[in-house]
Amino acid sequence: MASTLLFVFSLLLLPLPSFSKTCSSHTFSKNRLFATCHDLPHLSAALHWTYDAANSTLSIAFAASPSHSGGWVAWALNPTGSGMVGAQAVVGLRQSGGSLVAKTFNISAYGPVTPSPIAFETWGLEAEEDTTGIMTVFAKLKLPSNVTKMNQAWQVGPSSTDGLPSKHDFGVENLNAKGTLNVVSGQSSGGGTDSRLKEKNIHGILNAVSWGILLPIGAIIARYLKAFKSLDPAWFYLHVLCQLIGYALGVTGWGIGLNLGSKSKGVRYTTHRNLGISLFSLATLQITALFLRPKKDHKYRAYWNIYHQVVGLAIILLGIINVFRGLQILNPAQKWMDAYIAVLCILGGITLVMEVTTCIIARRRKTDGSMKQYNGSGAASDQHGVQQPLSA
Repeated sequence: MASTLLFVFSLLLLPLPSFSKTCSSHTFSKNRLFATCHDLPHLSAALHWTYDAANSTLSIAFAASPSHSGGWVAWALNPTGSGMVGAQAVVGLRQSGGSLVAKTFNISAYGPVTPSPIAFETWGLEAEEDTTGIMTVFAKLKLPSNVTKMNQAWQVGPSSTDGLPSKHDFGVENLNAKGTLNVVSGQSSGGGTDSRLKEKNIHGILNAVSWGILLPIGAIIARYLKAFKSLDPAWFYLHVLCQLIGYALGVTGWGIGLNLGSKSKGVRYTTHRNLGISLFSLATLQITALFLRPKKDHKYRAYWNIYHQVVGLAIILLGIINVFRGLQILNPAQKWMDAYIAVLCILGGITLVMEVTTCIIARRRKTDGSMKQYNGSGAASDQHGVQQPLSA
């Protein structure tokens, strides 16, 4: 149990999950290297670039996964606005024969687009796709000598027809895929959403540790450690401490989730949200019920115990389910999903061992009690040790 708790709290010292995949780990063909890279805050995209101030040349590599297999990716500078209208775009897409190419598009209006020269002199256009489905477009652009900061936008789409990109989705991620780029200072932004991504990570870690790990550990303590008389009443205080810490962390994570929901208009994770509300309500009811717990000899204590165990089991099951729902939404590196599954396997193993152990202890106590009652001869003893006949 101690090793499991140590493992749980060590998770808090690890890097946040969504930051485990960084642009610095990307490699490109032909040993191409770039001076700066930034993970863009939407559509799981990254921008790599090198700016040569001597001749105002910007070399870029834009990497993203198309929304569907065979789709397209695009990155653009916009000298006149902050969105796609007016964007001078470089698009990686497939030709009708299946070959991968990069083309330039001057997005002058919403609607059908065709390949066209853009406002910047452009050369070195290439596109490639790795085995994981990430598509990268390469380009070199000649920028105005007096301009080093400009609006940028990026996008991904589902497919291309006759060498033309099809319409992309209009979800929140797509609509927010824009920001600014300062090619000299190395600053890149996406509308200030990096802090929101950090909130998502904190929300995920707090809820995984609280609902998904600490509360199950507290339940294991209450169910099994009380079988050992030497641990009474220490097991009770340890159980309460574990549940209170789990509840406090869970409520904090729940509050962060509510804040994220208020900031993300149009984004709905209905099942995850409803499970979170149910967890908070049941856990609050459980904590409140501790102050209404009848004494051991009270006639309603047995009913209270049944309620406490049933609600506790419901909280644990809903918590684990919602942690997996949250991991699917956050989509961190696979190692985080594997780590949580490993924790559940460890707790499951401890539960199985303790279940067998406590059953053996209970059976021995029952046997010892019977032997003491009859003193091994079929007759009971009085307080002085004199055997008395058993009454009918």
